[in-house]
Amino acid sequence: MKVHNVEMVISAVRPDQYPEDGLPEFALAGRSNVGKSSFINRMIGRKALARISSKPGKTQTLNFYKIEEQLFFVDVPGYGYAKVSKTEREAWGKMIERYFTGRNELKAVVQIVDLRHPPTADDRLMYDFLKHYNIPCIIIATKADKIPKGKWDKHKKIVKETLDMEKNDPIIVFSSEKGIGFEEAWRTIENKM
Repeated sequence: MKVHNVEMVISAVRPDQYPEDGLPEFALAGRSNVGKSSFINRMIGRKALARISSKPGKTQTLNFYKIEEQLFFVDVPGYGYAKVSKTEREAWGKMIERYFTGRNELKAVVQIVDLRHPPTADDRLMYDFLKHYNIPCIIIATKADKIPKGKWDKHKKIVKETLDMEKNDPIIVFSSEKGIGFEEAWRTIENKM
């Protein structure tokens, strides 16, 4: 997809704030600091529409980005960040769960993991949650530029095995820095629209 028009439509915390355009939505989930904002910015060809923060746990709302009047990327709070109070984490958890399980427009969750390391317990919990609710997901294994290309398959295998991935779930090796996996990610997203 060639992206020319993107707008940040709303930061929502409740269903009555969600957009009512009826466009397909793709939620972006991942650990704090895994590179969600960098992924969004690379996919939409912007430098800083999604704010990249040196402080993990910055996203505290569901941020709806409308792309080409065709779909939404929905940036959800990063998980697994310890410096946020337990109460706050629980509130985010409820907000995300309500959105994931109750939103008809949600076509898939794009779960972002770090290709360099085995997925964490939080990554596994998120994947299991998506499977439990039959929510389609696309795994983006980011930071591929930090690993020699010859080792990608080995690392992909570790991600698949650690998450106990279902065969039909796509896993895409990606680099926000170099644009690796960009075309494949858009193709996969468009196929789920």
